[in-house]
Amino acid sequence: MTAESTGADDGSDEALALLREARPAAASDREARPAAARERDARPTGEGHTGASPSAARKAPRPRAAAWADARAIAARAGRAAPARSHRVPLERALGEILTEPLTALTDLPSFDTSAMDGWAVAGPGPWTVQDGGILAGHAASGALADGEAVRIATGARIPAGATAVIRSEHARSDEARTQLQADRVVLHGQDIRPRGQECRSGDVLLPATALVTPAVLGLAAAAGYDELDTVPRPRVEVLVLGDELLTQGLPHDGLIRDALGPMLGVWLRALGADVIGTRRLKDDAGALLAAVTGSPADVVITTGGTASGPLDHVHPVLHSAGAELLVDGVAVRPGHPMLLAGIGVGKHLVGLPGNPLAAVSGLLTLAEPLLCELARRPRPAPYTAPLRNEVQGHPHDTRLVPVVHRAERVVPLHYNGPAMLRGIAAADGLAVVAPGGARAGQEVEILDLPWVEAGSGQGCFT
Repeated sequence: MTAESTGADDGSDEALALLREARPAAASDREARPAAARERDARPTGEGHTGASPSAARKAPRPRAAAWADARAIAARAGRAAPARSHRVPLERALGEILTEPLTALTDLPSFDTSAMDGWAVAGPGPWTVQDGGILAGHAASGALADGEAVRIATGARIPAGATAVIRSEHARSDEARTQLQADRVVLHGQDIRPRGQECRSGDVLLPATALVTPAVLGLAAAAGYDELDTVPRPRVEVLVLGDELLTQGLPHDGLIRDALGPMLGVWLRALGADVIGTRRLKDDAGALLAAVTGSPADVVITTGGTASGPLDHVHPVLHSAGAELLVDGVAVRPGHPMLLAGIGVGKHLVGLPGNPLAAVSGLLTLAEPLLCELARRPRPAPYTAPLRNEVQGHPHDTRLVPVVHRAERVVPLHYNGPAMLRGIAAADGLAVVAPGGARAGQEVEILDLPWVEAGSGQGCFT
């Protein structure tokens, strides 16, 4: 068995830098079989939502999995169809949300004539007689200036009546007694004065509804007189990590493994714009899962594991018992094909992620990202493509999502891309979308950037 097949490092610099270029084998067949792309078209006569047994729900046949692009489109439509929401929040809580009302100036900006520089406010042509004192920002202007008079002024201070220009400190000189002032260059009428309303007048529309509230928007809103903003609230998300085998600390032992998804998903979902209200760990118990799903106050419930058809896979039976509408029940993508999306009430959804870590990431970017963007009314990143540096083997029928890094105008596929592995995605800038059958070196493929990476750059930060 080769080092590559066992996941061992070969020791080369390239391997260390890129976690080994991928010569990916076909996606693992160990993931559970694909589930349906939509709720089953027909049920046995008389079968109701809440009265059906879990075993009956498991045995019901499911149609073919949804194509990857179709699944993302369904998730986006589900988010758009949710009832519109709005709230009024203090400025500091509006960052990253979308305006539901236009940002209209509540005052002129600036609201009075101000000095753009430290220097001298002067009236008429020079030389000028210097008045005692000076004008500081935040203080009332001195008396009016008559032609031939000057007064010291600070940046942002109110221009006194009668002033015709501001001379920068470095462009003027005074006599020894500092009673007479002369300019070193021609003084133009109105120079270095910011006139009232230069940026906007009261009532001007500064930004439309649907604009994203960035740090600069917060500053503009404050300058324009706002204390609060009307925005679309971030979708509330609760994460339910399922599994009897999961440890929250220490080393794996006795058939138990560390929970990799609990620490990862909350941060990832916040980067996607969600308000994560909690992460709970549940045992493999259908009753506990049903209570957690139906009792959650979240707009979106994210579950991990339990989406296939094994004896401890309770997500499908629980959704059936809860009367949920399956919108996506399996996606033709590797890793992650047992993922699902369900409507579990008015404006409330559940995204079921597979339990394997990279498969869960695939589900996040396939279903959760478009759903959350639309719920928050946030613009989704524009799709883009990049050429592959290396050939990527494809799955015969399913799309593959392969971790990649950007290198010199191309993307390099990374090794350690199995459904249970996080080593590749931890070093990645994004995921390459590889169509069934694979992609050759140099071929353009769509890239899904990770939410903390600037598009196409391999650099970025958490949002």
